[in-house]
Amino acid sequence: MKTNRVAAMLASVAMLASCGGEGGGGDGGAPVASSPTPTPAATGGCALAARQRWVFDRMSEWYLFPDTLPTAFAPPAAAPGQSDLSVLETYVDQLTATARAQGKDRYFTYIASVAEENAYYDSGATAGFGVRLSYDVPARRVFVTEAFEGAPALTAGIDRGAELIAIGTNAGDLRPVDGLLASGGQAAVSDALGPATAGTTRVLRIADAGGTRDLTVAKADYALQPVSARYGWRIIDDGGRKVGYVNLRTFIATADGQLRTAFAQLKAAGVTEAIVDFRYNGGGLLSTAEVLSDLLGGNRSTGELQAATRYRASKASSDRLRYFRREANAIPSLKLAFIGTEATASASEYVINAFVPYLHANAALVGANTFGKPVGQIALDNDACRDDRLRVIAFALTNAAGTGDYYTGLAPKMEATCAAGDDLSQPLGDPREASVAAALDFLAGRGCTPIGASAASARTAFGREREPLSARTPTTAQRETPGLF
Repeated sequence: MKTNRVAAMLASVAMLASCGGEGGGGDGGAPVASSPTPTPAATGGCALAARQRWVFDRMSEWYLFPDTLPTAFAPPAAAPGQSDLSVLETYVDQLTATARAQGKDRYFTYIASVAEENAYYDSGATAGFGVRLSYDVPARRVFVTEAFEGAPALTAGIDRGAELIAIGTNAGDLRPVDGLLASGGQAAVSDALGPATAGTTRVLRIADAGGTRDLTVAKADYALQPVSARYGWRIIDDGGRKVGYVNLRTFIATADGQLRTAFAQLKAAGVTEAIVDFRYNGGGLLSTAEVLSDLLGGNRSTGELQAATRYRASKASSDRLRYFRREANAIPSLKLAFIGTEATASASEYVINAFVPYLHANAALVGANTFGKPVGQIALDNDACRDDRLRVIAFALTNAAGTGDYYTGLAPKMEATCAAGDDLSQPLGDPREASVAAALDFLAGRGCTPIGASAASARTAFGREREPLSARTPTTAQRETPGLF
């Protein structure tokens, strides 16, 4: 991903603790690991100056890296035509500039909408075509990496592996995607696809195994299912060995029950080796990451540490140790292969990191290096301006071995890695797909080529340097689901 605000926000939200309201995004709500009680917000109106002061005060109280913050309140003024929200976002970026330069906060702290976050984290509610898109940087091509059930694109016959050739508001103004990328980069494609609002209609020229055709597709409201009904879980027969496969798209509240149902099937089959596919998972609820870790840790004792949550020194009373807990459908994992890419972030990385101290070289990262986000946000809501939610980096997470400094990704911290591509010609979960095949090879002891930890090697996980397409102004769903449109 590029180091700009939009791209970085795609993997910024996961591992959140809610301080600002029940069900507030990320790990929101009562079940999460860390729910410290913030100092009540000062009273005042919803004017820009009051909102900026509120942000400064909350950051000064909670930010994990207080020594990087400005000591004086000096917010920027609005430029002609600039909205108050845009000015507020600019101010947050100004406050986090030093930490960003140190690689600690890559736009992980930001202003969000309370209503939008609650809708997504509670039920996956969002609006759009219901596809993930990636773009081939040197070739200027855009592909569908995944399509979601119950959403307009899949209903229209658009699925993984399709190429987006042209976009128009009607059949008479189709604009070639390669031209959009050449003239304005991914922002031009995002703009051409229109806003993430139900009813927005576009004509899409699609090329796939069935040929090239023009489809008129309208964006609609839908609930994103975190575990796909088509390939969210399965049991793979690998030469007589039963290997579990679980694909988690995003960490939201509805995932907990779906994961428990999937693991019940794995447990019944006697699975002790599994592939966990996080290749596009940008994160989400810490509470769901904990549940998934428990489901994978059926042979872990309740006295074994899953992760430690550490706040700044002045908030040390909020620190917490999370131990493994009993889940009825947990499997006793002896060997795990986690599929990841640079789009794999935060809550996904939490789960992977939790198992390294116990499984060591029997836990592998397959695919490419991950994004690198060992810190988490809390949600602080502005009582005076009720849809303002400040997502502020407030705590760090470490595993039982104390490992938590993976700001450049998990690959250098893993004892076993296997490089693999993302093969769009095959369905997710198919043993013939490149990353799944490499994961099976690792689990069977057939050997593999280790991952290089560089950014370049991470990009090649998408094949031909594909990257998730970023929305110009991402919604909550787009932050958590890289490439979502």
